[in-house]
Amino acid sequence: MSHDFEKHATRGKEIVRFVAEELEVPADKAGSIMRAVLHALRNRLTHEESFQLLAQLPMALKGMYVDGWKYDKDFNRINHVNDFVEEVRLEDEGLSGYDFDNYSKAMDAVAVLFKALNYYVSENEMNAIMGVMPTALKKFINDTIAGEGTVL
Repeated sequence: MSHDFEKHATRGKEIVRFVAEELEVPADKAGSIMRAVLHALRNRLTHEESFQLLAQLPMALKGMYVDGWKYDKDFNRINHVNDFVEEVRLEDEGLSGYDFDNYSKAMDAVAVLFKALNYYVSENEMNAIMGVMPTALKKFINDTIAGEGTVL
């Protein structure tokens, strides 16, 4: 079986470009932001849910998702939007002031990444992911996805 690595790279670049354009940031900053949000999400999913999500991601995002993963740690459910946003900022490895500036920009990053995920993963997987999100974050993400649509 042959792998078309250019196709995999192209799909990953599409997502980075989408995130960069939506957030109006350079591609390298978009990649850093994506990594932080994916890691925060990874920390909040069970291993089984993570593997189901990984199976549907483009190759580049799979690498970003698993980079530095301490899979021997248990996942922790969250109760508030602020908890997830704080997790995103912590996962940004000291760059959160540069990447997010403030809470509002971190929320925008979360919304944009979930819009991109909505394009790549099945409805069932999105529902499983959303099932572990706190109600306010779930509503915010659903409203963002429904209100602006995905342009990928």
